[in-house]
Amino acid sequence: MPAVTVDDILVLPRVHRPDPAVAKARPVKAVVQAISTFEGEGFPVRRPFPGKLSLVDTDPFLLLDQMGAVEYAPGEPKGTPWHPHRGFETVTYIMDGAFAHRDSTGGGGLISDGDTQWMTAGSGLLHIETPPEELVVSGGLFHGVQLWVNLPRDVKMTAPRYQDLSRGDTVLLSSDDGGALIRLIAGELDGHSGPGITYTPITYAHATIEPGAQLSIPWRRDYNSMVYVLSGSGTAGAEGRPIREGQLAVFGEGDHLVLSADATQDSRAPKLDVLLLGGQPIREPIFHYGPFVMNTRDEVVQAVTDFQAGRMGIIPPEPERRRSTSA
Repeated sequence: MPAVTVDDILVLPRVHRPDPAVAKARPVKAVVQAISTFEGEGFPVRRPFPGKLSLVDTDPFLLLDQMGAVEYAPGEPKGTPWHPHRGFETVTYIMDGAFAHRDSTGGGGLISDGDTQWMTAGSGLLHIETPPEELVVSGGLFHGVQLWVNLPRDVKMTAPRYQDLSRGDTVLLSSDDGGALIRLIAGELDGHSGPGITYTPITYAHATIEPGAQLSIPWRRDYNSMVYVLSGSGTAGAEGRPIREGQLAVFGEGDHLVLSADATQDSRAPKLDVLLLGGQPIREPIFHYGPFVMNTRDEVVQAVTDFQAGRMGIIPPEPERRRSTSA
């Protein structure tokens, strides 16, 4: 990490630094430590939410899982079996390694080293995520995150959609002094727009802050804001609240975010890497059961019925493997 970078950050468009005399820095409301758990076929994740935070606190986001960073031995990489979703979107961002995605609508592909997969489950589908065969055989470094984004009531039953956002699609920006690189995946940041198409207004970005540098960036007042630390250590807010790897900082109201990287970092994580998350709260009732996120219990019961009846699609046949030929 980082998966996407540039040789000279000073050639990038810059995000302007708000004037603290006229713009209010968002205070830190809480710092939450991610819990460690397992997903899919048994791969480890760190989950800052849900858990210690309610879905009201994180609205419109439902879940965030950090997968790795982990150095797999040969045969160790794991994925998920086929499973359904309805009523929300999954966003998978891979920084190191690779993941293969397939779904019952025909969407899919290989995402690796800075790619993002944006899957809108909408009315429902089946999907599977697995490490590619070569990673299973050889082992190697794997690091990614998956974010679940809620859908408003009026689009929960929209048709499923798949977006394959390659690393080349990511919008690269610099902080005002060149001390931080920002990779904008979706939404708007200081007049710049990321490639991800969203139903729910959000901003989603990955920032790398050099040791001793500070990132001060504008943030929409009508959005909430959270920062998750992927690696490194530093402080959040103008008040300098300490943050470190595996922690989520939740901000209060204001015009901009302030993040600073400690001058001295661990040799394993020489810079402060963070996810920037914010969105316009949907403020609708949520009733969720595993992979289904709806507004009422009856809607979730219907989702389970539809899945059991095969109305969320069928598992497609495995793609044919190329057979080697010899003379």
